Amino acid sequence: MDYMIGVDLGTTSTKSVLFDLKGHVIASANNGYPLYRDEPDMAEEDPVEIFEALIDSLTDVVRKAELKQGDQVLGVSFSSAMHSLIAFDKDWQPLTRVITWADGRAVKYAEQLKKDGTGQEIYSKTGTPIHPMAPLSKLLWLKNERPDIYKKAAHYLGIKEYIFHRLFNANKMDISIASGTGLFNIFKLQWDQQALALTGLSIDQLPKPVEPYEIERGMVSEYAKVIGIPVQTPFIYGAGDGPLSNLGVNAIQPGVAAVTIGTSGAIRVVTDKPKIDPKGRTFTYALDRDHWVVGGPVNNGGDVFRWARDNLFDAEKSAAALLGIDSYDLLTKIASKVPAGADGLLFHPYLSGERAPIWDANARGSFFGLTHYHTRAHMVRAVLEGIIFNIYMVALALEEVVGDLKSVQATGGFARSALWRQMLADIFEQSVTVPQAFESGALAATVIGQKALGLTDKIENIAGMVGEAKTYEPNPDNYQVYRELTPIFIRLSRQLQTEYENIANFQREHVHIKMTEE
Repeated sequence: MDYMIGVDLGTTSTKSVLFDLKGHVIASANNGYPLYRDEPDMAEEDPVEIFEALIDSLTDVVRKAELKQGDQVLGVSFSSAMHSLIAFDKDWQPLTRVITWADGRAVKYAEQLKKDGTGQEIYSKTGTPIHPMAPLSKLLWLKNERPDIYKKAAHYLGIKEYIFHRLFNANKMDISIASGTGLFNIFKLQWDQQALALTGLSIDQLPKPVEPYEIERGMVSEYAKVIGIPVQTPFIYGAGDGPLSNLGVNAIQPGVAAVTIGTSGAIRVVTDKPKIDPKGRTFTYALDRDHWVVGGPVNNGGDVFRWARDNLFDAEKSAAALLGIDSYDLLTKIASKVPAGADGLLFHPYLSGERAPIWDANARGSFFGLTHYHTRAHMVRAVLEGIIFNIYMVALALEEVVGDLKSVQATGGFARSALWRQMLADIFEQSVTVPQAFESGALAATVIGQKALGLTDKIENIAGMVGEAKTYEPNPDNYQVYRELTPIFIRLSRQLQTEYENIANFQREHVHIKMTEE
C-alpha cells in the first residue's frame, strides 16, 4: 500500500494524519503545546516545542500505521497556520519565540499605517489587511520597540519555514504563506519593494518564494531515524491553513463559501485571480498561482466558547468530567433550551480584538441587552450566536467583493455541533452543508502533495475524497428573529468602536495578568 501524510501545524497543536491515496484516514496523532501570554496582547509559542510536537506526531502516526514490508509513505505535505514570525541571527539561532497571528502588540503601528494612507497602498498590492496579525506590522513593532533584536536579525521565517530549515537546512516559503505576510506582492509573486522599504528589510533576510508543490528530499538523518521513514522521503511545502480549508471541504467552485470555526474562524471563497476590496476588509491569499482565496478571518471562534465554559460554567465542566461526557456538548444542550435570539441578549465576541470585519485590535467583548430574566443559559446561547453573527458580518463584506454566495460548506470543531450548524443556516438564511471529510486540512495538504508528486493531475480531484455530506436548511421561525437582531448587532459594533481604543488603553496600563494557554 502507498500512503501520504498530511501535517496540520495549528495554533495549539500539530496533527499528523496518514491517508491512503483515496483520502481514507488510516491513522492520526495529535500533539499540543502552550500559547504564552506573558503580557497584554502577547501570543507567542516556543518553536522548539512545536518542532518536537511535529517529530512526535509523525513518529506516533507511523507507529500506529504498522506499515508492512512493501508499504511506503510516498510523501509528507503541510498545512500551516499563517502570519507567524520568528527572528534569527546570522548563525540561525532564534532571537524570538514564534510571534503568532494572535499577537496584538503591533497595534499602534498598524493603526499608524491605516491613518497615513500607506497601509491601503500596501494592502492593494499584498492582499493582506493592515492589522497586528501580519508580519508587516510585527516587523515595525520589532524595529521600534525591540531594536536590539531587530538589529541582530539576519533572517525571518514563519513556523513552517523554521521546521523545513531544521529538517532540510532550507530557506524557502511557499507563496500561500508568503501572501499572508503583508510583504508579498500577489500580482508579481515576489517580495514587495514598498513593504521592504517600510520595514527596513532586504530580500536576503526573507526566504525564497516557492510554489506550494515545492519538494524537499534528504532530511537530517537523525530525524528520519526517529520518525521511522527513509531519509529521501519527499516533504512538500503545501500551503496556508485558510486556503487549504476551502480545498479540504471541496469549496473551490465560484460562489461556494467555506466557513471554518476552530480556535479562530473565517469565511472564504476561491477565485481564479486576486481580488482586492477597496475598503480593505477582506484578504486575498494564494492556494496556488491559479487559485486565490478571498475572505475574512475572525480572531474569536471556539476560544470564546472555551472562555464561556471556563468562566461561566465551571461546575458543569467539573460535572461533565466526572460523568465522562464532553463539557461542550453539555453547554450546547443548555443553550438549546433557550429560543433563537436568546430573548434579546446579544454578545460581541471580541475577547481577542478582532480582524474581519472591523479590523480593530482594540475591540473588546460585551453582552448587550442583559436583564433580570436572562440566565447563564441565555448567556451561553448569546455567545454561540455572537460568533456566527460576526462571521455573517464578514460574509456581507465578502459578497461586495466576489458576488453573491451560492452555498456554504462548514468545517472546523464547531461543525460537530448540530446546534451551531443550525444557527449558521438560520443566521445566513442559506443551506449549510457539512462534508464528511475528516481532517480536511491535512487531507487537502496531501492532495497538494499528490499533485506535486505527479499522482494526480489537478487538485479538484479532491471532490471524490470528501465523502457524503449532511445539509441543514434554515428554519423560518428562527431566521425571522435573526433578521431583526442582525442589524442591531452590526450597528452596535460600529457604535462601540468609538470607545474600544480607550478601554483597551486603560487595560494595557492597569491590567497585568499573566496567562499561559495549554
